[in-house]
Amino acid sequence: MARVAALEAAFREIAATRFHGLPLLNARLQVQAIAFAPQAGDDGEAAVGVLITPWFMNLVRLPVGAALAVGAKGERRVGGRVFEFIGAHEDRCGAFEACSLFSPMHEFADQAAAVATAHELLAQLRPAAPASAAPTAACTMAAVPSRRGFLFGRGA
Repeated sequence: MARVAALEAAFREIAATRFHGLPLLNARLQVQAIAFAPQAGDDGEAAVGVLITPWFMNLVRLPVGAALAVGAKGERRVGGRVFEFIGAHEDRCGAFEACSLFSPMHEFADQAAAVATAHELLAQLRPAAPASAAPTAACTMAAVPSRRGFLFGRGA
């Protein structure tokens, strides 16, 4: 997806310029877009995934049509749950909508822990694949920060 690549490139540039050297950055993390996939809903079609940066982790919607105006808030349904998104725009990737999950990112030990958290969040929001499509190899997950449980009303 070209828009996902543009989103990642835009935030890599932000990390290297506007945010370079700021103390709120977790130097063990890098910009990475995680598992963006199409989603159709009452609020239109969009690619939805998680964006990890050294300063935040956001659930991001890349709407096919109109997006929320910059700074405007709106409720969006993702996987049966309603989240409040904020409209944003970056010249390199255009309009998008973001819902903050973690900020700052100091509680993540490394990129693998942040990526595992993003995948777990998306697994909670997306319907499970049919059993025949399940991978055969076991997957080892890194420890997930306890705030994940808070997001969905569960204990860690």
